[in-house]
Amino acid sequence: MHDPREGVTPQGTIRTGARRQAVSPVHEPVLRAAVDAVAGRCALYLYGSVATGTASVPTSDVDLLSIGLTAAEARRIAGSLSARFRDVCRELSIGPAGWDQLDEDGDEAYGLRVFLRHYAVHLHGPDPAASLPAFPADVRAARGFNGDLARHVGRWMTALEQGEDPARLGTRVARKTLLAVAGLVSVRDGTWTTDRRSAAGRWGQLEPQTSVESLVAWLDLPPTDPAAVQAALAGPVAAVTEAFAAEIGRWDV
Repeated sequence: MHDPREGVTPQGTIRTGARRQAVSPVHEPVLRAAVDAVAGRCALYLYGSVATGTASVPTSDVDLLSIGLTAAEARRIAGSLSARFRDVCRELSIGPAGWDQLDEDGDEAYGLRVFLRHYAVHLHGPDPAASLPAFPADVRAARGFNGDLARHVGRWMTALEQGEDPARLGTRVARKTLLAVAGLVSVRDGTWTTDRRSAAGRWGQLEPQTSVESLVAWLDLPPTDPAAVQAALAGPVAAVTEAFAAEIGRWDV
């Protein structure tokens, strides 16, 4: 869901509506269970529509980020909590990150710090985001968020060749590509947004020959035909990837 508070401050830094007090009471049992499940092992953050108070029950996801959990631990805990709270959320996900990433100098680490500072609500454990400054809404932040788009495209093509379910793959393609579109729109318009739908509409005005509306449709109704995913990868996804690399850049590592 769109965060109506997202944008740019008068000082030129990123502004969002992510805050602890925005969380709906209906999601509090989910968050308590997640904290209990990871107790003592990591830092845990909430992000997404639940963090901005714009989530819908039970169709929105509960999105968590951990620092310190292994990928296997994150998948196991997320799977268990998703099943337990299916009446509250569509799915609970936990993205794993490492402590060492916070101190690195590259684009990926910079993007993580920006994300923690502006989009993540602290739930448990040490809170490195508390000491981070506000970050500028600029090209570097956009690159930190989506400079890995070309890498994802390669993985998507491999997954398609290996017969992955087109609905699951198409959803990933749409979400990541449209987030990159939001970065392009932000840089071109001198603003800041991660809202996929509004960014796609603006992109259609800026680049009418490169429509991404088919990807927007996949946010609600994922594709069932692998050929549709193949066409998207060769068409709008390739165009967005090329534009992003030229105007914003790719990760430096």
